[in-house]
Amino acid sequence: MRILIIGLGSIAKKHINALNELGNYEIFAYRSKSGAATFKNVINVYDFDNLDQYDFFLISNPTHKHFEILNRLKDISKPIFIEKPLFEAISNEKEKLVEQISSLNERTYVGCNLRFLKSLQYVKDLVGNLRINEINIYAGSFLPEWRPDLDFRKTYSANENMGGGVHIDLIHELDYLYWIVGIPNRVNKNFCKKSSLDINAVDYANYLWEYDGFCANIILNYYRRDSKRTFEIVTDRSTLIVDLIKNEVTENGKIIFSSDQDIQHTYKEQMHFFLNQIINQKANTFNDISTAYKVLNLCLKN
Repeated sequence: MRILIIGLGSIAKKHINALNELGNYEIFAYRSKSGAATFKNVINVYDFDNLDQYDFFLISNPTHKHFEILNRLKDISKPIFIEKPLFEAISNEKEKLVEQISSLNERTYVGCNLRFLKSLQYVKDLVGNLRINEINIYAGSFLPEWRPDLDFRKTYSANENMGGGVHIDLIHELDYLYWIVGIPNRVNKNFCKKSSLDINAVDYANYLWEYDGFCANIILNYYRRDSKRTFEIVTDRSTLIVDLIKNEVTENGKIIFSSDQDIQHTYKEQMHFFLNQIINQKANTFNDISTAYKVLNLCLKN
């Protein structure tokens, strides 16, 4: 199997490592500049031609370049793995492209690896039997420590014009909430960029999603030094808390589920799903491009 990767940054390397663990694949990386650095077991290519020779495409370049690449791939009729978020913005032009790709029954998947975290999967199986009164999601960590070998102010996360901002960087939280409890009836949100990080992208986001019987509050930030990532469900009988970092679930303070699966392991499980379920089938609705665009609307639409 021959794979073309567009964008060879840190996230692409996680996907490459997952592919190498799962089998022997011919992996190529499209590079825009000659003499670009190489990566183990990956062949650099410098032209975007003869695309029919590849079995699938993996888009992991900066978010603001996704539209251009998808527009060039839309008529190739090969599976496409797109790293989240789908786009940096919503527009009529982007919506039409999503509709066009979907109408062609292209096999697409947008990478939201937290769907493969065992603690979240455990809670998803419980939710249908719960009377939920309230949901609280919190995800806070320290952006300068995300990529310690780089100046964080120069990364896409810190730059609005590159598609950065905590609201879209941590769209994982919106995605798994949508995946577990569905689309809300109403969305309210507030974005800020006032922290000591002094960046031009959103560094704090707060969402209130209203459902028929409950509300869900989501807080995201880039500046918390003691990382915290939790999903709390307040029911009529108890409080469930998923600690995504520990990969465990508690009910009223008592551990009812735990896993030794590290979040990094979810990349391999996600890629295994893509290779076995999407490559080998004619269609997919598990976070396909249409679903991901719905979540992006919830993230960005006023």
